[in-house]
Amino acid sequence: MIGSLAGILTTVAFVPQVVKILKTKETSSISIQTCLMQVVGVFLWLIHGLFKGDVPLIAANSITLGLTLIITICKLRYSSESVLKNRKA
Repeated sequence: MIGSLAGILTTVAFVPQVVKILKTKETSSISIQTCLMQVVGVFLWLIHGLFKGDVPLIAANSITLGLTLIITICKLRYSSESVLKNRKA
């Protein structure tokens, strides 16, 4: 029960950040290193859950991986767009 609650909370915690990034396209305050470490860490937790056959662990980390990948992709995309805009100015 505690593990499921922890999984829900840590997964849902990324939703406001994803929504904000998709609305504002602003990622300058987000560290790409943190994003990449988060993606790798969550991916490893997902693999661990798959080996254990732990459905809540698999579900939580699958969703979290998707959310953190969205943040990372937006960071890369919007940061490169910002660099291009600055070069033109």
